[in-house]
Amino acid sequence: MSFLIRVQLPDTPGTLGAVATALGTVGADILSVDVVERSGGLAIDDLVVEIPSGRLPDALITAAESVDGVEVDAVRPYAGVLDTHRELELVEEIAAKPAAGLEILAEGVPRIIRAGWAVVVEYSEPGALRLASSSAAPETPITDLPWLPLERATILDAEEAWVPETWKELGTELAATPLGKPGKALLVARPGGPNFRAAEVARLAHFAGIVAVVLDS
Repeated sequence: MSFLIRVQLPDTPGTLGAVATALGTVGADILSVDVVERSGGLAIDDLVVEIPSGRLPDALITAAESVDGVEVDAVRPYAGVLDTHRELELVEEIAAKPAAGLEILAEGVPRIIRAGWAVVVEYSEPGALRLASSSAAPETPITDLPWLPLERATILDAEEAWVPETWKELGTELAATPLGKPGKALLVARPGGPNFRAAEVARLAHFAGIVAVVLDS
């Protein structure tokens, strides 16, 4: 089975290697590594690891945190490996089929930023409209979005009143970015976490800006 493990570790030479060695002691094979953020002497890394059948993911946490200064933010099942070239592939796919661009965007973005689902919404007086959704997005109505219009990409408070109770029960982390204009936005979610980092939100905003130009939104 493959898992995505997000670790916070000292940004010093050898630390990531020590984590890899520790994970190896429990039979974990690292498939890919992505640096999410670096600041203040710390690094946030996403590792996709494969563990033998029957091995509990808790073993990954114990092994990683056996390295001095390392903390595990989250562990969750993950299909595939991290691929930073997916942004370009998704933009090309959207450009080739602009009529279905929003649907392609909603379906593809979760793979880019390792989220559970995404929806494209638009502000209207009666209530927000859902323009497109990824296949994993919940069908819960989300017409009450008080943060629209949205001026800049942001991490949303997942405990606010507008958030459906089912999302709260799953510990869903939320982030959103304007899609060409403040009245249209891309909302992404991670049920069960981990938290969105500032660098990830900036990456989401940059990508949404490119897509908006392609779609002339």
